[in-house]
Amino acid sequence: MEKHNDFFQLVFQVVRLIPKGRVTNYGAIAKYLGAARSSRMVGWAMNAAHAQKKKVPAHRVVNRNGELTGKHHFETPFLMQELLEKEGVKVVKDKIKNFDKHFWDPLKELEM
Repeated sequence: MEKHNDFFQLVFQVVRLIPKGRVTNYGAIAKYLGAARSSRMVGWAMNAAHAQKKKVPAHRVVNRNGELTGKHHFETPFLMQELLEKEGVKVVKDKIKNFDKHFWDPLKELEM
């Protein structure tokens, strides 16, 4: 379980770097961390993000198609969309409009 906790903390560190108004996906975070096949584990980390003392903007992490697949893990099913829209990201039918424009790739944006 210790390994999972370490990986989760790395995921949280990356997610905290996503700028307002930008989004990334589970796979991009996994690739950045050198664990390309661990998208699902990134999702599990996002499910646990709400319990962190230091805020993790989990609303900025979506699936590879720009869909708000994690919305059910927020206080209300609409909170994820509301948080994104406050940052200027338009969401239509649980999917980010102009996903490519808002996409933030940690491999390109961050230096390891």
